[in-house]
Amino acid sequence: MTHYTNTNNPIDFPKKKKIPMLERFAAQSLVEHEGELIFSKEKFAELILKECIMVCWPGGESDVLYEQASEVDKAFIDGQDYCVEKLKKHFGVE
Repeated sequence: MTHYTNTNNPIDFPKKKKIPMLERFAAQSLVEHEGELIFSKEKFAELILKECIMVCWPGGESDVLYEQASEVDKAFIDGQDYCVEKLKKHFGVE
């Protein structure tokens, strides 16, 4: 890990690492406004939220899978659904 030292402080601080996924989201969050590209905080937040939902629902919704699932798996799927619905409600997303 590369470090740099603040000459006013003897503590060694790590350099900030870039996060490729967030860089991609930032690039996708550029929108045209009055002939210029501007960064849309709303679009950036939307992309992050969609990624969070995909973490909860890696395979997406499927009623067929649910009907074939064991009781333990159904409880897990219900937990995924609950997580997604809480995220959507918290952030006001349909």
